[in-house]
Amino acid sequence: MHGLVDTHAHLCDPAFDLDRAEVLEQARNAGIAAVIAVGEDLADAQKNLELARVHPMIRPAAGLYPTRLSLERAEEMRRLIRSHREKLVAIGEVGLDYWAVQEESQKELQREIFAGFIALAQELNLPLNVHSRSAGRHAVAFLLQCGASRVQLHAFDGNSSAALPAVEAGFFFSIPPSIVRSQQKQKLVRRLPLGCLLVETDSPVLGPAPQERNVPANAVLSIKAIAEIKGVGEAEVFEAVRENTLRLYEIRGQAP
Repeated sequence: MHGLVDTHAHLCDPAFDLDRAEVLEQARNAGIAAVIAVGEDLADAQKNLELARVHPMIRPAAGLYPTRLSLERAEEMRRLIRSHREKLVAIGEVGLDYWAVQEESQKELQREIFAGFIALAQELNLPLNVHSRSAGRHAVAFLLQCGASRVQLHAFDGNSSAALPAVEAGFFFSIPPSIVRSQQKQKLVRRLPLGCLLVETDSPVLGPAPQERNVPANAVLSIKAIAEIKGVGEAEVFEAVRENTLRLYEIRGQAP
C-alpha cells in the first residue's frame, strides 16, 4: 500500500519541531507519498512553504482558521496565497466553526471571510480544505451557495444527511484515524460512497488514541477502518482513495 496522501496535517505545529524528519521518514515507510500541510495563519503558511522547500514530501497549503475573525488578516492571507499560487496545493484550512464562534455577528464575519476564500479558490483554481466543526450543514450549504467546486471537508462532524448534498456536488470527505474511536465517523463512512472519501490525520491531533500525538503514518489506519466498516478489501479502499485524491489535488500517488 504505497502512494497514499495524508490530505490534512499540521506539520508546522511545534509538536514536530524536534523530530519532523523522522516523522516524515516513518510516514514514507508506512506508504505515505505526500502530506498536505495545512495552516491556521500567516506564520503557519510561511513555515509550510519553507518546510516544503526542505522536505519535498510536504505539499503546502495556506489558510486562516475560522476563529481568526479579522478581515485585515484575511486580506493579508489572500495576498500571500496569490503571491505563492504556484507552490500551494490548497487553500486551507478555512471554513466555519459554530462550536467556538456562537455570536451571530461573529458568525456573519466568519461567513464573510470564508466567502472571500471560496472566491479566491475559484479564481486561482485551487481546492478548498474546509473546517466545519458544529457547522457541517451550514458549511455545505454556504459552499454550494457560493459556487465552490473543488472541496475537501476535513474531519466532518455532521451526520450523513448533512453530507449528502456535498456528495452530490462532487465534494470529498477526509477521514482521520480517530474513526477507530468515533461512532459519528463510523456512521458517516457507512453511508458515504467510496468515491468521495479521502484520508487525513489532522496531526498532531485526531489520532487513534486521544492523548497521544498523531502522525501522518497513521493515515493507513483510516484505510483499514474504512475497509472494515464497508466490508471490502483494503486494496479496494486504497485504490479508491488514491484516485479521489488525484481527482481533487492532482497529486500523483507515488513518492516525489
